[in-house]
Amino acid sequence: MWWIKASMQEFILRSWSLVKMGTTAAQKKLFFNLRRMKKQLEAYEDGDLHPDDVTKIATDLGVSEEEVVNMNRRMMMGGDGSLNTPMRNGEEGSGEWQDWLTDDRPLQDSVVADAEEAEVRHEMLAEAMDSLNEREKHILTERRLTDNPQTLEELSQVYDVSRERIRQIEVRAFEKLQKAMLRIAGERYAAA
Repeated sequence: MWWIKASMQEFILRSWSLVKMGTTAAQKKLFFNLRRMKKQLEAYEDGDLHPDDVTKIATDLGVSEEEVVNMNRRMMMGGDGSLNTPMRNGEEGSGEWQDWLTDDRPLQDSVVADAEEAEVRHEMLAEAMDSLNEREKHILTERRLTDNPQTLEELSQVYDVSRERIRQIEVRAFEKLQKAMLRIAGERYAAA
């Protein structure tokens, strides 16, 4: 007949909350004995148990004090609640508990919009870069579009020209790139 009692206790544990609890022997022992122990100790306070009561319950049941405190807090909450519950019982327009939840992350629509804008800019830059010759592309990329830009000296050795000539090519390439970007942006937004 012990299995009937065990089956009933298992059902009570599973049905008490949507959040799984009573997964260890200590938690099951606490769940079924904590109220009785509190009644014996006359510990009827609404908040946390007195430290002496926690120690006594933990010793008597052979569990840790932390487990006693956690189970007491869970049982005091009275089960599960919905975030859609009105804040004031029965009052229309009083708001719901979920209205007080905050999220510091950016809104999903702004994240998507930023990603789309970055993609469009990347496409426009790639299209504008096609207006440059290979040397201008390489110099501009190595000087302005990399995390570790090369120096004028390094590029002057690659192309066997002076640093001043590399600087001039970079400036001219950047001006060509700006004009191409403005032209492409004008075409895209005029079509839209």
